Formats: sequence, structure tokens, C-alpha cells
Amino acid sequence: MTDTTQGPAISISGLRKTFGDSVVLDGIDLTIQPGERIVIIGPSGTGKSTLLRCLNFLDAPDAGLIRIGDLEVEAARASKAEILALRRRTAFVFQNYALFANKTAAENIMEALITVQKQPRAEAEARAREILAETGLADKADAYPASLSGGQQQRVGIGRAMALGAELMLFDEPTSALDPEWVGEVLALMHKVAEERQTMLIVTHEMQFAREIADRVVFMEGGRIVEQGPPAQIFDAPQDPRTRAFLRRVG
Repeated sequence: MTDTTQGPAISISGLRKTFGDSVVLDGIDLTIQPGERIVIIGPSGTGKSTLLRCLNFLDAPDAGLIRIGDLEVEAARASKAEILALRRRTAFVFQNYALFANKTAAENIMEALITVQKQPRAEAEARAREILAETGLADKADAYPASLSGGQQQRVGIGRAMALGAELMLFDEPTSALDPEWVGEVLALMHKVAEERQTMLIVTHEMQFAREIADRVVFMEGGRIVEQGPPAQIFDAPQDPRTRAFLRRVG
């Protein structure tokens, strides 16, 4: 049962994005309930990562409506203030970590707390160290990214997103840049975040992880949502032949 105390519902209507002549998102409609974990799967180049990036305007969508609670942003006429408000309600975990090389693990987490949320430095540092303890990296607070493994760097990246307390956490293939030995620790941390009923939208190629963590799996192809449903339905009894063909290839 979804815990409806975990912030507002989120809806995406008619979201479109083109790069030149290429239509990457072709009218995406999706509603996410509070506390719901949605995993997006599908072939490479089908718009999965672009969808996530459009939800906080890392890539500006061409058209569509994004609504998080009482905040409604129309893509075609979004103001800087609306985009900033949207970014305050979302937190992004990048596949390549995107840490500042010249800042320690604690400082990487503190950065957004200070610059976006305007927290006092001492308060931000206390929160960063608390988050690092939760991610199993308490002893790495003063370490720089270059001295951390890929798995540790990604856990700092997830910690940075956790610290923001955002209504929606966006995970863009968070294990794709990792050596195999580091994948498990990152997936374990994501399970821990999910147990808190954090609303999550996850793009991943880890099918077993998707089956385990998702409340709903969305299959995308060609910039559109083809099929969606509970993990057992999508993985064990997909309705659309495109979904079946994809799962045969990755199985």
C-alpha cells in the first residue's frame, strides 16, 4: 500500500522533446503517486534519460505540463522562478556521479544545502555528516572523490540527493558507470532509500533490481510509453510484443 503522507502526487502530461529533427519524447503522460517507486526500462536511445532530465529542466522540454503538488510548470513558458522551484522539489542522481573533484564528500553534499536551500554552513555540514553515516561513509567525510571507489562516489551522489529531502528522486542509470564489484553496494543503498517510501523514478538496465524495487515498471520505446504495470505483469506476462521482444533480448 502506498503511503500517501510522503508528499504530493506528481503528474506529467504531453511531455515532448526534440533534438534537431529527432523526436526523443513524443507526448509522455505519467502519474506518480506519493511514495511510489517507478522503474523505466527500454532500449538505449529511446528517451528514458531525457525524460528524467526534462523533469527538472536539465534538458528543457519543448511542450507539456509537469505538476508536483501545487506547483505546475508549463514547459513552453516556464519562468526561471518556476524552474528553480521544480528543481527544489526534485533531486537527481547521475550515472557518472557528477561530484565536484575539488570538494570533499561532505562538501559535495553541503553544496546544494547551502546554495539552493540557503542553510547555514554549520547546519549543512551536520546534515552532510549525518547522511554520510546513513550511507555507510562516515569515515569518508573528508575524502576527495579521486580517493573513493566508483561505488563510494555514487553513494555520495545518492547521499547528496537524500539530503535535499526532495519530493521526487530521479535516478539515471545509477550503476551503469560502475565496475561490477561496486554495483551491489549502490543497489543496496537504493533499497534502503526505497524503504523510507521515498518517491523514486529510476532508469536502469538492472532487470532483477527493477523487479525487486519497483511498484510499477514502465516500458518505453521510440520516445513513448508502450506498456506499464506491476513488475510481475511486465516481466512475466507482458502484453505488448515490443515489450516481449525487449525482455527476450536482455534476458
